[in-house]
Amino acid sequence: MATDHIYLDNAASTPVADEVMAEMLPYMKQQYGNPSSIHRFGRETTRAIQLARKRVAEMIGASPREITFTSGGTEADNLALKGTAIHARSREPEKNRIITSNIEHDAVLEPCKDLESRGFVITYLPVTGEGLVRPSDLKNALGKDVALVSIMHANNEVGTIQPIKELAGIAHQAGALFHTDAVQAAGKIPLSVKDLGVDMMSMSSHKINGPKGVGALYIRSGLKIAPIIHGGGQESELRSGTENVPGIVGFGKACELAAKRLSQYQTHVSELRDYLIERVSKEIPHSRLNGSRTSRIPNNAHFTFFGVNGEDLIIKLDENGVAASTGSACSVKKQKPSHVLKAMGFSYEEITGSLRLSLGMHNTREEIDRTVSVLSSVVKELRELSPFKGKYA
Repeated sequence: MATDHIYLDNAASTPVADEVMAEMLPYMKQQYGNPSSIHRFGRETTRAIQLARKRVAEMIGASPREITFTSGGTEADNLALKGTAIHARSREPEKNRIITSNIEHDAVLEPCKDLESRGFVITYLPVTGEGLVRPSDLKNALGKDVALVSIMHANNEVGTIQPIKELAGIAHQAGALFHTDAVQAAGKIPLSVKDLGVDMMSMSSHKINGPKGVGALYIRSGLKIAPIIHGGGQESELRSGTENVPGIVGFGKACELAAKRLSQYQTHVSELRDYLIERVSKEIPHSRLNGSRTSRIPNNAHFTFFGVNGEDLIIKLDENGVAASTGSACSVKKQKPSHVLKAMGFSYEEITGSLRLSLGMHNTREEIDRTVSVLSSVVKELRELSPFKGKYA
């Protein structure tokens, strides 16, 4: 990446760490055996996968045997929801309902739609204006027919952190399992599956300076779910298909690095985030921070700039060397208003004027200064061209 460009879209993807790349390379060249083979080449890659499984588990306080590798956070979410629903209905036909929230990632919402088409009932919980699920709403929605509750740990657009421990406890009191999509939280805030009390947790490698195309699902020991990919029975028969050895090795190393640097990450990135929020709030009129001010992941700053179209803002920022986003990179090409902001009660104008700036360890205070300068200039320029010119210029 050119040094004159500023990357502030770390919620979408992060640069692969040098240490991660170095650990992956041997498994792309010299150590290319299939882990299912029993000869030396196969045993070498099997040991590498076992080490990676241990590293992923240690980051979240789990046992290695509780980690199932997948192709990413999306597949992990699909396995958690579909695997649980299918298994539950085969054992207890009355367990045909799933509860989730209106602000989940499409990796949860789309599997829910698919399950709905198969006869399952989906209950969608509302959220507050800050994007928080109310524990009372979950409690009121639960019943004996609920097989699973799936609530994300941290929102991918506005960064709000949910009270997962409390929500999981409420679900368990009603006899339901609890899954959390922790793709945006893992590696950014302390996570302990035992302390949170969750039954399943989804993670993704490329959000924490690992390679793309690999993720994992934590499944509490003793919990049975159905596989959704069938074949050779890899990953304890939960995820068939020859393992992505280089990716898994890289993911394991990224988890090890994330665990070691967690305190440093939180300090550095949250300080930059707060500095960014402070400067934008003071220097760009008619701007507003979205999401919770206190219960927020360190790397997320999400704003609404009134009188500006967010897509135009991203294009102009890119022209000026700043990479940003309006929200989820997985759905931005669909050109649809954010379902997250809509669920939070935002008007059309508030939704279309949104911008997400997400930071990483590589970002600097100087980059934030330049970003705010560019952002201020671009917002002013776009407001001059806006039909709302008289209102916000």
